[in-house]
Amino acid sequence: MRSVVAVVGDRVAAFELGILCQVFGLVRSDVGLPGYDFAVASARPATVPSTSGFPVVVEHGAARIRRADLVAVPAWPALDAPSVPALLRALRDAHRRGARFLSVCSGAFLLAEAGLLDGRRAATHWQFADRLARRYPSVDVQHDVLYVEDGPVLSSAGAAAGIDACLHVVRREHGSAVANALARRMVVPAHRAGGQAQYVERPVAERPDEGLADLVDWAQRHLGEPLTVDDLADRAAMSPRTFARRFRAETGTTPKRWLLDQRLQHAERLLETTDLTVDVVADRSGFGSGDTLRHHFARRRGVSPAEHRRAFRT
Repeated sequence: MRSVVAVVGDRVAAFELGILCQVFGLVRSDVGLPGYDFAVASARPATVPSTSGFPVVVEHGAARIRRADLVAVPAWPALDAPSVPALLRALRDAHRRGARFLSVCSGAFLLAEAGLLDGRRAATHWQFADRLARRYPSVDVQHDVLYVEDGPVLSSAGAAAGIDACLHVVRREHGSAVANALARRMVVPAHRAGGQAQYVERPVAERPDEGLADLVDWAQRHLGEPLTVDDLADRAAMSPRTFARRFRAETGTTPKRWLLDQRLQHAERLLETTDLTVDVVADRSGFGSGDTLRHHFARRRGVSPAEHRRAFRT
C-alpha cells in the first residue's frame, strides 16, 4: 500500500480528515514508516468548506481516487443528500481495481451509497448506526464495536475509533513495532481491539482506572503464565462476577477477551522481533502450545503465525 487518498464531498469534517492526514499524510521515516503518496480528492478539484468554518483546498479529482491503493472517507456531513454520480463511479472503479477502503464515523454512508458495503459487516458512530441499517438493509451494521474489517473494507465508529482503525491498517502493513511507535508519537493507545464497545461507563480505553491499573500492569508482565479470569479476580480480591462487571465497565471489554488480545499482541511482537519457534512463542505468550496459538491467530488475524512472521520480519 503506497497511494492513499482521503475523499471529501461538498463539505468536509475537519477533525476526521485531520486524523487521516496525521497518520498517512506525514513523513515518519524515523519510526520506520515509508512516506505514503497521500492526497485529498473529491469528484473534481474545488475549495470545500469544512464543518469547523475554514475552507479546504482540494486539488485532486476523481482520477486520483480511481488509482489509490487505500481510499479513506472521513465523516460524511451530507447524510441526506445524494452524492455526485462521478464520485460514486470513482469509488466503484477503485474497488474493481482492488483498492482497500477505510471509513471514519459517518463515512460509512458514502461507501454504502456506492454499494461497497452490500453484504458486508460495517461500523459507524452509535448515533448513526440505526439510520445506516434502515437506509441500507443489505449492510450488516455492527452497532457496538470500534471498528470492523470485512474483505477490503475497514469501517470505524466515532473519531477516536478512526485513529484505532488507521493504526490497525499500519499494523497490518508494517507490523506492531511500527504501529506502536506511531501510536507513541501520536500519544494514543497502541492497540484497541475492534470488538471493544463504543460506549463504556467511564471515559477510558486501553486500561482501567486506579482500582485495576496495578492488576493490569501485573497481568501484562505475567502473560506467559497460565492466567485465568478467576486468577485475576482472586488477585483483585473480588468474586469472578463482580470482577467481570467492573472490568467491563472500566475497559469496555471482558477480562477474557482482554487477556486474549494481550497475548496475541505479545505473540506478534515475539514473532516480529525474535527467531523463537512458534511453540516457544506460544509458551511465552500464554497459549501453551503452538496449535492453540495457530488457532487463535487464524481466527483473529486471518493468517498463521508463520505467515505473520514472514510478512513483518526484515
